[in-house]
Amino acid sequence: MSTKSWAGRFKEKTTKTVETFTSSVAFDSRLWEYDIEGSVAHAKMLGKQKIISAKEARSILRGLNRLKQKIQKGQFRFSDEMEDVHMNIESALTHAIGSAGGKLHTARSRNDQVALDLRLYLRDEIAEVRRLIKDFQSVLVKLAEKHIDIIIPGYTHLQRAQPVLLSHHLMAYFEMFARDADRFEDCLKRVNVLPLGSCALAGTTLPIDRKYVARLLKFPAISNNSIDAVSDRDFVVEFISAASLLMTHISRLSEELVLWNSEEFGFIELPDAYSTGSSIMPQKKNPDVLELTRGKTGRVVGHLLSVFVVLKGLPLAYNRDLQEDKEPLFDTVDTVRACLSVLTEMMPKISFNKAAMRTAAEGGFSTATDLAEYLVRKGLPFRKAHRITGGITGYCLDRNKTLADLDLKEFKRFSKLINKDVFNCISTDVSVNRKNTYGGTSKKKVLQQIKKIRKRK
Repeated sequence: MSTKSWAGRFKEKTTKTVETFTSSVAFDSRLWEYDIEGSVAHAKMLGKQKIISAKEARSILRGLNRLKQKIQKGQFRFSDEMEDVHMNIESALTHAIGSAGGKLHTARSRNDQVALDLRLYLRDEIAEVRRLIKDFQSVLVKLAEKHIDIIIPGYTHLQRAQPVLLSHHLMAYFEMFARDADRFEDCLKRVNVLPLGSCALAGTTLPIDRKYVARLLKFPAISNNSIDAVSDRDFVVEFISAASLLMTHISRLSEELVLWNSEEFGFIELPDAYSTGSSIMPQKKNPDVLELTRGKTGRVVGHLLSVFVVLKGLPLAYNRDLQEDKEPLFDTVDTVRACLSVLTEMMPKISFNKAAMRTAAEGGFSTATDLAEYLVRKGLPFRKAHRITGGITGYCLDRNKTLADLDLKEFKRFSKLINKDVFNCISTDVSVNRKNTYGGTSKKKVLQQIKKIRKRK
């Protein structure tokens, strides 16, 4: 068993049970590249400030570079005995270059070291998640352009409400994901703060240069308070919170596609390559991918609660409880990336049933609001127009008719203001294309929205 870096004041070795229980290397080893990146910057600063000799700094930098190459080639084994990724790298470095390796930890603690690694890691992951969101938005825009003439029923309370363009519906999700991308970008402001130099919690008596390290690691800001810097995981909560909202939007889309794919709706057909079958019912074609993207949302939201609970009772400054932030964070990153990637692949391959969508859009008295607005344009107060239209709808229901089945004489039973031009206003196509207000569902407005988005690229 290796001697621990902190073993000086202890008379007994930790038991194997404790080593296994406290070890985090099984999951924090994924931070190795960021740990080396931070160590390179720290070593350069120590050499520049003459806290260690120039020769020692060069030796450390060469050793870290060789160690990086070794890990990249899969020639390095992380050990539980070394507790975490930081001690694994430091131990390997010291073994490779001798006593100079032991000087790398001068003027830093694992407390500010892990905070740095997490911030470097999340900085890259935020960039990747935002790229994946952009790719998915691009798919939505292409689908909206391709299917610009498909009309579907818009729903409220899962009841048919008004006809809308499928493109307009898809672009609603574009807006959701745009807000998600903005939230991750805003989160980056809090992530992009250098904690290194805070040491265990109080800073150091050694003449370090934190501004120099910040420049090397491209941090635009430096933490103002060393106690806060080592105990802060707000940025982790904020990232998982943004991820939870993103996953909620993914779940809502998944739910709609599952419904639309059912025989009861029949609006879409999912590609075979993104569906699965039943082990007992040979006729089944199940939307398992969408069910999983929907289900994994609960997993990410659960991670958010998990980190909240870890933080809520912690006194300042660092506590080992903070080790429990990594698995929820890492799994959140993996889950979000996987869900965005599979949806981006699948969405262009979905078949849309234009006829079924139109038939549904024309049912359920979906142009009743247009009829009420027609009466408003004739001079009636909206509430009165609403009551008249409700009466017409009830009349149709009693006689198993639609609005289009009524003749002018029947319409006039309810209002003398109704003339033959009423038949234009209750047309599904007219209903959609007259919604010309900014943000409305008309073809003109949807295409304008798409054009505006393309100009931003």
